Amino acid sequence: MFEGKKTSVFWIGLLVLMLASVILFSLLWYVMVVFAPLNIGSYTWKYLTPPVAGSIVFILIGFYMMKSGTKKEEEENIQLLNK
Repeated sequence: MFEGKKTSVFWIGLLVLMLASVILFSLLWYVMVVFAPLNIGSYTWKYLTPPVAGSIVFILIGFYMMKSGTKKEEEENIQLLNK
């Protein structure tokens, strides 16, 4: 899926993907470990829904940036011929 030359867009997308994944994991871990014994229920998810949704959106953005940030060998050869 990510074959070819990696550009700066790919690496920035990878960074966005990693940060969003860590944030999503930490939010879910926080809810499961800290709030599970308290049994607060919907009160917790009421305030954590926007960060969780935002993390999922940034994960998708990171995947898209990684996909669009790879150059195929054919594209690179065509660009060299056009110069």
